[in-house]
Amino acid sequence: MGIADLDIVRRQIQQAKRGDLIFVCLGLAALAVAISTFIALFGNMLNDGLARLGPEFFMNYGSRHADKAGILAAWVGTLCVMLVTAAVAVPLGIASGIYLEEYARKNLLTDLIEINISNLAGVPSIVYGLLGLGVFVYAFGFGKSILTAGLTLALLILPIIIVATREALRSVPGMIREGAFALGSTRWQTVAHHVMPAAMPGVLTGVILGLSRAIGETAPLIVIGTLTFITFLPPAPITPDFPFVSFAWVNSQFTVMPIQIYDWTSRPQAAFQANASTAGLVLVLMTLLMNGLAIWLRARLRKRLKW
Repeated sequence: MGIADLDIVRRQIQQAKRGDLIFVCLGLAALAVAISTFIALFGNMLNDGLARLGPEFFMNYGSRHADKAGILAAWVGTLCVMLVTAAVAVPLGIASGIYLEEYARKNLLTDLIEINISNLAGVPSIVYGLLGLGVFVYAFGFGKSILTAGLTLALLILPIIIVATREALRSVPGMIREGAFALGSTRWQTVAHHVMPAAMPGVLTGVILGLSRAIGETAPLIVIGTLTFITFLPPAPITPDFPFVSFAWVNSQFTVMPIQIYDWTSRPQAAFQANASTAGLVLVLMTLLMNGLAIWLRARLRKRLKW
């Protein structure tokens, strides 16, 4: 290689380094804009709603008087809906991801399923609300209940959990599977005892992120007819009589945090706007708590991996 060729190579390397530097600067600028926007919005909510944040705000029902209004029915309804959503979406999504990645044969049918799952992850949430209205409210007769809301949100986040599970399984080195098969393990033993423990940090991250999206959704719940103002709670899941467990609460009407925030922001009074800021602050803190839990679980599980 001559001197001229070496100069060309040096210039190409320098151009590549400049391109990397430009990309890093653009990425940092985008990150700074995103963080600044979040800090500005969060600071605005703190400024407007911190004064209303107290025990009575969590223990009072909605009211026509802003100073007496609270989010008791909203946060209880949110927890109930998320419980149904998690109970349906998490096992179904993880099982579907395991089947598609570890068991299903690669053919036209599985390719079609993968394409549809990827497309469903980008469908607007209001479409899932229309689906829930047509299927769960009218076809199955579940009514405007917690069960309908939980199933609708489960459909919404199901593609997210499936995709996250498959990506986590793909990140597991193939030598783990080959070693297990070489020692006589069946496919299920390989997946259950070797592949899934290694993939669990990524799977849990996908699950928590999916639930974090579901907890803030409003459009699907508006479509299925979620109430905006209620002064009652769902029936208690624990009863004094045998069998001491009741599922009557899944058929109860409800409201959730995003709907309560939407109702308050639609009112012109400044006091209700402050209540909406306080409720939004609580919802953001709940979401941050869920994401923090995902980060903690991922770090804890990764410490146990030996590869």
